[in-house]
This record gives sequence, C-alpha cells and structure tokens, in this order.
Amino acid sequence: MTTYESMLAKYSQQGGGVVPPNAEQEICQKIALAGLCRGGFFDHAAFYGGTCLRLFHGLPRFSEDLDFSLIEKRDDIHLENYFDAIREEFKIAGFEVIINKKEKKMFGRVESAFLKENTEAYDIKFQTKKTVKVKIELDTDPPLLFNTEQKVLLDPYSFMTRCVTLPDLFAGKMHALVYRAWKRRVKGRDWFDFEWYVRNEVPLDFKHLQARIKEFNGEDVSLDDFKSMLRQKLATTDIEAVKEDVIYYIDSQTLRQLDFWSNDYFLQLADHMNIING
Repeated sequence: MTTYESMLAKYSQQGGGVVPPNAEQEICQKIALAGLCRGGFFDHAAFYGGTCLRLFHGLPRFSEDLDFSLIEKRDDIHLENYFDAIREEFKIAGFEVIINKKEKKMFGRVESAFLKENTEAYDIKFQTKKTVKVKIELDTDPPLLFNTEQKVLLDPYSFMTRCVTLPDLFAGKMHALVYRAWKRRVKGRDWFDFEWYVRNEVPLDFKHLQARIKEFNGEDVSLDDFKSMLRQKLATTDIEAVKEDVIYYIDSQTLRQLDFWSNDYFLQLADHMNIING
C-alpha cells in the first residue's frame, strides 16, 4: 500500500467506510506541505488561510488552496526553489506530479480581484488523476507585523509547519471579508470562518489587520472605521448568496447551522468580537 493509499484509507475509516468528498485533494495538500517542510521552505515562509485553519485548528469546512507568506520581505525566495522537494514527496507517496504556473489572467473574477501582482501561484496536478489538483500561492512582498508558531502535522509522517498565529489569521480573514471586490459573487467561506473565529473566542490582531489594509489597499484605517465598514458589509450582503457559496465545502451535519444565518445574526456576532488594538 502506498503512502497515498494509506492516507486515503484513514479518511475511509473516519467516514465509516465512505471516503468524504475532497479527501483526495486534502491528502495532496498534506503531501505538498511535507515536501515544502523537507525542502526547508518554512525557514523563510509561513502558512496561512483557510487550509491552515482546517488542518491545524479543526475548521469544519474544506479549503482548496495552500497560501503562504514570506516572514520578511525578500526577493530571493520563490516557490520554484522547492519544486524538486514537492515532486520527490509525491513520488514517495506513489505519484508523479506536474507543477504549472497559474497566470493571473487565468483566475476567475473573484480570485483575481484579491490577488496581488507579486503573488506567485501554481497548480500541482497528477499525471494520472486529472480531477485532483492543489493551488499554492506565495506572497513574496507581504504585509508584516504578524506572529508565527510551529504546528505539527501527522500525515504523511510527523513534521512541523510554521503557521501564522490565530489572531493574525483572523486579521487576514477580516481583511478578505470586508475588502474583496465581489461584484455579483460572494465568498461565503469568509463568513463561515468569521463565525468560527468568534465562536472560538479567537482575538483579532488589529495591528496586523491595519498593516494588511495599508499594503493591499493603501488605506490608513482606524478601528472605528473598520467596524463601520464591517457592519455595512454584514448588513447589506445577500445572505442566501453567502449560504450558497459555502455549501460545497461543508458536510451535511455542519450544513444545519446555516439554517439560522441572517444579516442580523452576523451583526450580533460582530458585537462579540475580541479585538486586540495596539
């Protein structure tokens, strides 16, 4: 049995003999992280975003991408430097993979509206499993003022990953929720994660949030300004569109909690936020 097959069997056992949707993609995420770790990537970069929250903190929804940020501004650290380590890790697991650069013009409107020009983005694809792929992104000119910690992942073997800490992950999520340019689409996953942070009493690092807004949007925003923009977003967004986006990423049991979602519900969640200012 290959490493990949062994990991898939674990998902089957946990699911009572049924392999959950997206399990194969999540296995690939873990193998890619192992390759990056083996290659020394986390000496220079940190893992953040929804997949980090799921794999290391138990977020009850699937997340598609592997998002990374350099821990300091440098021009000599690139994802390409670690492709051999990623390929070797997948080879050990039993697969050959192809890594292709993803041009910004190939992103959907929602993706490209929030992707910096200096973000490196690639797709990892199997040569034999065409439907499974993992997108990896690295911000090579990141907003700083964030903290990191070492977190252990047990599959495909035990290894450590440098991760952005929860308060700063929360800051990144709130920046996304308020500032994404949606037009007609809504990323309900941002709202799902917002609820998770508040319900788990994670404090929001406003200092890092300010740094992100300045870096991405060129704005100096006070705490009162941010609260006002957040409440405007929570009050006016089509809540049914929010629900529709997130359904694909959660299981049937978690789906039930969407029944009581409303604009007023999220406005009241905002009142329960614990914000670190300074």
